[in-house]
Amino acid sequence: MDYKTMLAFALPLGLGIAAFGSAIALGKAVASAMDATGRQPEAAMKILINMATGCAFIEAITIYALVFGFVLSGKL
Repeated sequence: MDYKTMLAFALPLGLGIAAFGSAIALGKAVASAMDATGRQPEAAMKILINMATGCAFIEAITIYALVFGFVLSGKL
């Protein structure tokens, strides 16, 4: 099997794993933020800012994986 065939199988699989991991991480982040807001409603704005920052980093990792996949798909 040559490297092009390996890339054709590995790229979609890797992107799927990255997207699944991102979805799990975002779900946990939002759930934890909602729990924290329920426990301390007066700190809701600080919790929201921290959650939004964390979600942006999680999404950035997913976008980097997508861009990396597109770059490697150019090798096919």
